[in-house]
Amino acid sequence: MIYLAWMLFLGLLTYGFNNYLEQQHNPNQTFDTRIENNTVEVRLRQNRYGHYVVNGQINHQPVTFLLDTGATVISIPETIASQLRLKKAHPVHSRTANGIIKVFTTRLDSVSVGAIELNNIRATINPHMQGTEILLGMSFLKHLEMMQKGQELTLRY
Repeated sequence: MIYLAWMLFLGLLTYGFNNYLEQQHNPNQTFDTRIENNTVEVRLRQNRYGHYVVNGQINHQPVTFLLDTGATVISIPETIASQLRLKKAHPVHSRTANGIIKVFTTRLDSVSVGAIELNNIRATINPHMQGTEILLGMSFLKHLEMMQKGQELTLRY
């Protein structure tokens, strides 16, 4: 019985610690959204590394975005693109921090962060990209007004 109690305690402790770490990495699993006078406003908090990681949707399917104002377009790891059933179009070369690579163009029917939803957005499928986060680049962000104050970023559409 004591072993079972310790196993249950350690399991709950592991579960709680994993949730804590996920909240530290993505503090925007839920976030503040306001709609006033035909303007949608979403407020995001920085994670502990100074990045803006946020839950969103591509084609009404849940994804995790990492906001990247240095990325020209949305960049999606090939494994995630397969899960989203995205179609590869033309191969193109893309300049990255690791050099020039071949990626594939695609179009996204819809991309949303909170109540902000845009349609027909350019993106690339990157076969060299690892992980589960999608780089939310300027093909989406250029349509928004962005204001950073302290550790908070406000997106307006």
